[in-house]
Amino acid sequence: MKRLALIIFFDSFILALLGLAMVMSASSVYSAIRFDSVFHLFNSQFFKVIAGIICMIIFAFIPYEIYKDFSKPMIILAVLLLVITLVAGHSAKGAERWIPLGPFSFQPADFARVALIIHLAKLIDSKGEVLQNYKHGFLYLFIWVILISGLIVLQPNVSTAIIMVVISLAILYVGGANIGHILATSFFCVLAAGVVSLLFAHSRERIFTFFNSMSNGGSINIQVKQATIGLGSGGLFGVGMGHSMQSNLFLPEAYGDFIFAILGEELGFVGSVTVLVGYLVLFVCGILVAKKAKDKFGQLLAFGITFSIIIYAFVNIAVATGLVPTTGLPLPFISYGGTSIVFLCITIGILINIALSSAVASKNQPQKAGVKVKSGSRKRR
Repeated sequence: MKRLALIIFFDSFILALLGLAMVMSASSVYSAIRFDSVFHLFNSQFFKVIAGIICMIIFAFIPYEIYKDFSKPMIILAVLLLVITLVAGHSAKGAERWIPLGPFSFQPADFARVALIIHLAKLIDSKGEVLQNYKHGFLYLFIWVILISGLIVLQPNVSTAIIMVVISLAILYVGGANIGHILATSFFCVLAAGVVSLLFAHSRERIFTFFNSMSNGGSINIQVKQATIGLGSGGLFGVGMGHSMQSNLFLPEAYGDFIFAILGEELGFVGSVTVLVGYLVLFVCGILVAKKAKDKFGQLLAFGITFSIIIYAFVNIAVATGLVPTTGLPLPFISYGGTSIVFLCITIGILINIALSSAVASKNQPQKAGVKVKSGSRKRR
C-alpha cells in the first residue's frame, strides 16, 4: 500500500508539472495581449499548483477517519456556499459560479463535490443494510445529491451537476444500494437532465449544435473545430513544446477546458497517450487502494475520489475530440484553474492517507494474530 501511495503522489505530481508547462505554452500569447506579460497566467497557476501540492502533503498525514465526524457540517457548509454563490457570486458568461475573495475567487462547486463524496461514504457506512430500503435508506442519501446538484444547476452549471449525480450513483452502487433503485433513479435523472439542459440557452445551443453536427457532418463549434485541427496537426510526436499554432488565439481559451488540444498538438499522439496512461495508472492505483482499505468508509471514500478524477478526465477529453457536447469541465491537473487544482490535490492527499493507513493496519494485524496463537499454545500446555 505504501508503494501505491508513492505511485499516486508522483503520478499526480508529474501531471501537475506537465499542466504548468502546458498552461505556459497555451496562455503566453493571450497573457501578452490581455495582461502585457507572457507569464501572467503561468505565474498565477504556478502559485496555485504549489499551494495544491502543499495541501496534498498536509492532507496525506491527516487521518481520513476524522472526516466522518465533520461530514455533516461540511455538506451543510457546501449548501450555504452554493446559495451564497447564487445571491452574491461572480458572474461570467451568464453563470454565477464564483465567490469573490479580494484578488482571488472561490468556486464552491469544487468544495461541494468533495463534501458530497465524504458525506455519502459516511452515510452508506452508517446505514448498512438499511441502504437497501428505498425510503429510509436510498432516498435519504439521494436527497443530498439532489440538493447539491440542484443548486449547481441554478448557477447555471448543468454539466457539473450531471457529473455530481453520476459520481454519486456510482458510489451508491459500490456501497451496496439496490440496483433497481439505481436504474430507476438514473432513468429519471436522464430525463431531468434533458429537460433542464433545454431550459438554459447556452446548454440548449450546445446540445442542438452537437446533434446537428452528427446529422450534417459539420463541426460542433469553433472551439471543437480548432481543437480537432490542433490534435490532427500534432502527428505522432507533435510540433514541439511552445510551437502550437492553436494557442495563437485560434483556439479560444486554449489554456482552460480545451488544453488537451494544445497538448496533442505539441506532444503528438505519443504525448497524448502518455497522459492517458498517467490517468489510467492513477485510476488503477486508486481502485486498489479502495479495495484494500481497512474499513468501508475508506473504501467508499477512495473509490469516490478516484472515480471523480477519471470521469472528469474522460469527459474533458471527449469534449476536446468532439465525442460529446461541449461542457465546462477542466482536465484534472492540467487545465488552468485555482479552486479545482487545490481541491483536486486535497482529494489526492486523502487518497494517499487511506493507502498509508491501510498499510499500517495490515502490518499490525499479523502481529496481533501471532500473539493470539502463542497464548493459545500456552493454554494447551
